[in-house]
Amino acid sequence: MDELVQLTGKPVYLVYRNEQTFYTVMKFKLLDDTEKVITVTGMMPSVETDVVYQLTGHYTEHPRYGMQFAIASYSRPLPDEQEGVIRYLSGIQFPGIGKRTAQKIVNYLGDDCLVKIKEDSSILHSVPDLSENHIRIIEDGLKQEDDGMEELVQFLNVHGIGMRNLIRLNRAYGTEALVKLKENPYRVIDECDGFGFKTADKIAMNLGFQQDDERRLYAYLVSLCMDLCMANGDSWVEDAALETRFEKNTAGIDCDYEQLKNEALMNRRLVQEANRIYPVTQYDAEDTISTFLARFPMEELDPVDDGILQDYLHRLEDDLAITYDEVQVEAINSFFHNPFLIVTGGPGTGKTTVVRAMVSLFRLMYPGTTVYCAAPTGRAAKRLAELTDTPAYTIHSLLKWDLETNTFGVTKEEPLQADLLIIDEFSMVDSWLFSNLLNASEHIKKICIIGDEDQLPSVGPGSVLRDLIDSACFPLIRLNHIYRQKEGSDVIQLAHEIREGNVDFSTLKHDVRFFECPRTDIKDNVLSIVRNALDKGYVLNDIQVLSPMYNGAAGIDVLNNALQQCFNPPSRTKKEYRSGYQIFREGDKILQLKNQPDDDVYNGDIGYLEEIEDASESETHETTLAVNFDGIIVYYTPETVINITLAYCISVHKSQGSEYPIVILPFTSQQTIMLQRKLIYTGITRARQSLILLGEITAFQKGIETLERHPRNTTLKKRLQDRISH
Repeated sequence: MDELVQLTGKPVYLVYRNEQTFYTVMKFKLLDDTEKVITVTGMMPSVETDVVYQLTGHYTEHPRYGMQFAIASYSRPLPDEQEGVIRYLSGIQFPGIGKRTAQKIVNYLGDDCLVKIKEDSSILHSVPDLSENHIRIIEDGLKQEDDGMEELVQFLNVHGIGMRNLIRLNRAYGTEALVKLKENPYRVIDECDGFGFKTADKIAMNLGFQQDDERRLYAYLVSLCMDLCMANGDSWVEDAALETRFEKNTAGIDCDYEQLKNEALMNRRLVQEANRIYPVTQYDAEDTISTFLARFPMEELDPVDDGILQDYLHRLEDDLAITYDEVQVEAINSFFHNPFLIVTGGPGTGKTTVVRAMVSLFRLMYPGTTVYCAAPTGRAAKRLAELTDTPAYTIHSLLKWDLETNTFGVTKEEPLQADLLIIDEFSMVDSWLFSNLLNASEHIKKICIIGDEDQLPSVGPGSVLRDLIDSACFPLIRLNHIYRQKEGSDVIQLAHEIREGNVDFSTLKHDVRFFECPRTDIKDNVLSIVRNALDKGYVLNDIQVLSPMYNGAAGIDVLNNALQQCFNPPSRTKKEYRSGYQIFREGDKILQLKNQPDDDVYNGDIGYLEEIEDASESETHETTLAVNFDGIIVYYTPETVINITLAYCISVHKSQGSEYPIVILPFTSQQTIMLQRKLIYTGITRARQSLILLGEITAFQKGIETLERHPRNTTLKKRLQDRISH
C-alpha cells in the first residue's frame, strides 16, 4: 500500500476543503481506460474542477470512509501537442509501447514525428535503443489507421477524451469524424452509441463553443430528462420538476426552457403526455409492451385436452415422487389455458418445481415444438437450464445483442422462431429490454414470466413486473406456501419475516446468525467468518460477501481489499496487474461487470483469475489476464480490464439472479441511504444454506422498516388497462 503511484485525472467536485491548511478531500476522475471516480485527500493550495492534474501518492484505507488516494505531490501539466502524441503512441493502437518509449520517440524525432514516420518509417531505426519489435508495432499500428485518424486521436488525447471513444467515432463517421465533431459535437449523443452529454460537452468546450449555444442547451435538456429517469428508475419526469432542475443547473445562462422543450418534442427526442415528459426510449418501451400484449398471441396453439393433461400430470408426479398442491396445479392448468401467465413467489415456495412441470408437460402436450428459456443474468440462465433440461440464454444473448452498437440482431424483422418463451428472475427486467424482447416475439405462442415481486426492481427505468401484476390484465399465480423445510429453512423464514417487516432472530437457530459489532470491527469479523468456513471445508466460491455500498468501513472496496490480502496475498509465484487502486493477482475471485456476448460471459458472472501474461511474453504485446468462468476462459487486456473487478465482496444488485451456499452481509448506519426492505430481502435470499449478518442491528431494523423511498413513476399499468379489455 506504500508504493508510490502516479495518477492523471480531473477533480469532479470538492467533498471538503480547509482554506487555512489547504487540506482537501475531493472526488477525482481518472483519465485512463477505467474513467473511475475515486476519493483523493491531501494538501493542495489551489484546486480547479475539470482541469487536468497529475498526482503522486499512494492508496490508503480510511477506517471510516474506505479506500482513498493520499497525495504526496501534484502538478498541473498543460496539455500540448507533444502530450497528445505521447498518449497516442502509448495508447491501445500500439500494444507494448509505453509512455517512456513514446516520450523517447517524440524527444528524438520531434512533435511532428507521426507525419515523419508515415512518410518514411525507416526513420524509427535512428531512435536510440528502439527495438525491432517496437518498430514493427508502430509500423503496423500506423498502417491500420485510416487517413485523418492521427489528428482525431491527438485531439481526443490532448483534451482528455477517453480512448474508448475513438473506435465509436471511427465506426460512426470514419475519416469525417473530426470535421463532424468540430461542426457540432453534440450530435454524437444521438448518432454515436456510448457518448453522453458530459463527453460531448467536454469536446465542445475545448472547441470554443459558448455555454449559451442553443445546441448545447438543447442537448443538455434531453440528457437531463434521461439522467433523472435513470437516477430514480422512472419512465417520466414531471414537466415542472424538469424545468426547475434545468433552470437551476443553467443559472446565469440566458435560455428559454419552453422553446428548447418544444424543439425536443418536435424532433421526438422527448415525448409529452399531460404534465409528464418522457425520454423517447422510455415512452416507446411502454407503448411497445402494452401494444404487443394487447394483441398477443398473434399465433395460437391448439387447445389442450384436459383429460390428457391431467393424465400426464399424474404420471409426472409418480416419476418425481411428489404431489403438487392445489395452487401449483392451478398454476400448471393456467399455464396451458392462457397465452400469457405471471408466476410470483418468494424462496422455497416451489417456483422451480412448477416451472419444471410446465416445460415437461408442454413437451408432452405439444411434441415437436420449440421452447426458449431466458433470464437477465448468466447465472440465472444456467440455473434455469439445469432445472428445465432446456437450453437457457441471457435475454441479451437470445436477442444477439451487439456490445459496440447497443443493438439487437434478433428483431421484429428477424424474430425468434419458437412456440414457448419462459423468462425467469423477471423482477430484474427493465422496460426497454422487455420491449425489445417482445418486438422479436411475434411468432411466440405462449409466454410465462416468473419472478419475486418483493425483490429489487430493475437497474434500468421501469417497474415492469409490478406494473404487469398491478394492471390485473393477466392471469397471476402467487405461490405462498413454503416447501423447503430442511436446508436453508431459516433463510426462507427470515425472508418471509422481512416481507412482513417484523423479524425475530431468537427463533432462527440453525442457518441464520446476526453478530452485533461496531462498524470498525466488521472487516476483521468478516475475515474471521470466512476463515472459519474455509476451515470447515468450504471453498471461496461457496462464500459470498455482499454489501450495499462501495464506500465506507463495510464497503465493497475495503472488504475486497482485506479479503484479497488475507486469502490471496502477494506471492513470488503469483503475477499481479494494477488497474487504478485495484491489484489483480493470479488466483483472485473475479466479477464480470458488463455483458460480453461474444465471449459468452455476462454481467454478474463470477470466475477466477487463472493467469496473467506479461506484455513481453504475449503475442499481442499486451498484458493479458485469463479468467475462468465455469470452464469458459475469457482474456482481458488493459483496454478491457475495466469490465472486471474483484468478487470477494460484491453489491447486492450484482448478486441478483445468483445463489451461494454461504452469504455474509454487513450492516452499518453509514449505509442508511441504501438500506431498504427490498434490498435487504434481495441480499438475504441469495443464501442457499447459511446466512451470516453482522454489524449494527439498528441499521438492519431501520432498513426493513423502510419501504421504497420513491415509488417509480411509470405509466405502463395505465397503458395496459387502457388497451386490454377485461
